[in-house]
Amino acid sequence: MVRPLPPGLQKVAIEELNEDPSRIADDIQALKTWISQQPHLRARTDDQFLVAFLRGSKYSMEKAKSKIDKYFMLRSKFPELFSLRDIDDSKIREIIKLGVALILPTPLNETGPRIMLVRNGCYDPEKYNFADMMRVFQAFNEINMWEDDYAIVNGFVHIADLKDWSKKHFFQITPSLMKKMTVYSEEAMPLRPKASHMINAPSIFESLFNVIKPMMSEKQLNRMVVYASNLDKFYEKVPLKYLPKEYGGENSSIAEITAEWEKKFFEYTDYFKDDAKYGTDEHLRPGKPIDFENLFGMEGSFRKLNVD
Repeated sequence: MVRPLPPGLQKVAIEELNEDPSRIADDIQALKTWISQQPHLRARTDDQFLVAFLRGSKYSMEKAKSKIDKYFMLRSKFPELFSLRDIDDSKIREIIKLGVALILPTPLNETGPRIMLVRNGCYDPEKYNFADMMRVFQAFNEINMWEDDYAIVNGFVHIADLKDWSKKHFFQITPSLMKKMTVYSEEAMPLRPKASHMINAPSIFESLFNVIKPMMSEKQLNRMVVYASNLDKFYEKVPLKYLPKEYGGENSSIAEITAEWEKKFFEYTDYFKDDAKYGTDEHLRPGKPIDFENLFGMEGSFRKLNVD
């Protein structure tokens, strides 16, 4: 039940992700068996869903198990950040229409990583908060897990456009929220981030960004490059043609991409409602309970979760 990969992507999956096409069915069955043995875990067991975690873990079975556990645990514990259930919610519909997050239709270099553009300053911080944005962003990622083989196999390049970004936007990203985002993106999601480009950074960005740097992982910081108004170095990494028309590129337009994803979200209405039955019951977790306050509270340093 796993969608066949195009030959070029299959070659990458074999060479870079340790995929053995003859073993995929057995590896998926091993995950299903493990899930059935976890008293605390209610997880999806669709083949296409599970193979995303195998590929995102380079076929390390233990890493895939850990990601699946954390994925459902964090969505249960912090639904206000990671679980989008009701597409008909008026605020959610408004955010989708804003086009804050865009998945560009053509991958980098035609067949490379998928490109995600987030226009950080294009929403009104008096009306919306960053937690609302996070729920919608993670729903984008979940749809990608199901549908986008380029994102799963080749990973994705993240571009954050800080034009019109203000202190009010920034101060919505608390240290506690940053910790949760770091754990979720690094330890739970099977998507593979390749690079993070911050463009059109205002002069105040560096001093404010230093506040949340300690909450980010070393991997995140190493992948990140910040650019002010001169984008020549950025275009060496992401050629202009791969950006939307509004940026001078050829990769569709913001209006077209937003309309397409608005339609896509509504196709997933029942899927997101169905999500309510999946998650974890921490009272049933074997072994020592997770200390959420210590892991994600305002105090203390970030620690990784240990999952058997």
